[in-house]
Amino acid sequence: MTPASSRPAGQDKMRLLLLSNSATHDRPYLSHALQAIATHLSDRARLLFVPYALADHDGYTATVAEAMRPIGVRVEGLHRGPDPASAVSSAEAVFVGGGNTFRLLRSLRRGGLLGPLRDRVRAGLPYLGSSAGTNLACPTIRTTNDMPILDPEGLDALGLVPFQINPHYLDPDPGSIHQGETRAQRLTEFCEENDVPVLAMREGAWLYTDGEVAALGGASGGVLFRHGHQPAHIAAGTDVSWLLATVPRFTIRD
Repeated sequence: MTPASSRPAGQDKMRLLLLSNSATHDRPYLSHALQAIATHLSDRARLLFVPYALADHDGYTATVAEAMRPIGVRVEGLHRGPDPASAVSSAEAVFVGGGNTFRLLRSLRRGGLLGPLRDRVRAGLPYLGSSAGTNLACPTIRTTNDMPILDPEGLDALGLVPFQINPHYLDPDPGSIHQGETRAQRLTEFCEENDVPVLAMREGAWLYTDGEVAALGGASGGVLFRHGHQPAHIAAGTDVSWLLATVPRFTIRD
């Protein structure tokens, strides 16, 4: 186990597209971000899909393959080949899909795939993540919204970005009579105990990074939570490159 550095090794080569969500009300799967995905993949014809966040790997892969058809991308499920590590090493681009983050992380950890995937992305393999796949790109999965349906044998993840992300962020409803915690309250509690920023992305938002440059894309923006600060709204299109210089307080391991 080694401490995470203030700047992930190979950050200048990394290209990440981290979506808050893949399904949008009244729109086809991934259609809200398809142009951004096409730009991110940059004419790569093959996409290795990691379906482990859902139980039905074949059905999930088929859904993604259909969504990618309009941009001419052929999708291959990581679960289908005899040697997943070899599939990662030969991939042109990778998409880690959403679902349950705890199930996703345990599958990759038990398969010995966290290290190989991290190394390829740091060497320049384009990484596309959605929801759970976006959580996986963070130092840990501690800011996921998911129920821990199983033990992932550690909460540390890929550490491709040095800060935390909360996908599917919902702003507090001032008219609600619900007495449970809001998402904002939970993220504030996280920041009370951890001096690591949390970028909370609303539905329809995504984070794009290219080397040392990062920006919030999509149409809905997000909220930034930080230790000792009030939550701050971040509009779509905002440059957030400074977040890449965050010093994480967690340990990253395979």
